[in-house]
Amino acid sequence: MTMLQAQDVHFCIKNQPIIDQASVNLRPGELTVLVGPNGAGKSTLFKILAGENPCKHGTVRYNGRSIHQYKTKELARIRAVMPQHSELTFPFRAIEVVEMGLFASGSDRSGEIIREVMDATETWHLREKLYGNLSGGEKQRIQFARVLAQVWEPKPFPRYIMLDEPVSSMDIAFQHKAMNILQSVKERNVAVLVILHDLNMTAHYADRVVLLKKGLIYKQGSVEDTITSENLAWVFDHPIRVIPGTDSAAPFVQTNPNFIEKLSLTLS
Repeated sequence: MTMLQAQDVHFCIKNQPIIDQASVNLRPGELTVLVGPNGAGKSTLFKILAGENPCKHGTVRYNGRSIHQYKTKELARIRAVMPQHSELTFPFRAIEVVEMGLFASGSDRSGEIIREVMDATETWHLREKLYGNLSGGEKQRIQFARVLAQVWEPKPFPRYIMLDEPVSSMDIAFQHKAMNILQSVKERNVAVLVILHDLNMTAHYADRVVLLKKGLIYKQGSVEDTITSENLAWVFDHPIRVIPGTDSAAPFVQTNPNFIEKLSLTLS
């Protein structure tokens, strides 16, 4: 099947379940967001789906084939991963970091792709700078350009791009630009998986949402089915109000509804 299928994934550390019988499907053309509090298991599930943590219990299949059957270079042709933190010990220039995204591509457009993704991420002017000398936000944009390079060129087979908190160090304007880039990338027969903490950004950009709590998938589905006051209050153990969206607007999430109510009374 042309999707990423994870079935009954179970992962323990010292006999404590971190992920408990999780099943997720990632479909090309969709942007899926993993949502949950700290310690919910988001990054662990992310690493299992990406192949960074071995799946000993359950199955992970890319396009109908077990992830264990892929060699490293084969997997790099269909799957790009941006971890939450990326440390480099060698003094690479920024452009060399982006070029790493093409090591398995075999493309004859490598130079054009590098320029296009660095233009898209507004990093071309940083190309000759040492990666280690960049700010946190600049490093994040360079890493974003690297994973985009892996899936930038259209291919006849489904591919997958996975990003763990990819916009955490970016300014507000570029956070939305990055998410819009991912919206365009998914139209290239690509499935997108993102971990986000911003619930309103999730509501605005997600096609599907997976709600995690204590290693369990509490609910998954469309924004309308998952981003509700009841679901979020349960997952985050905090009162949350969701104002339903309209045809032209996503739902709006109020994470401090008591403060909003008091402010409204003060202003009225």
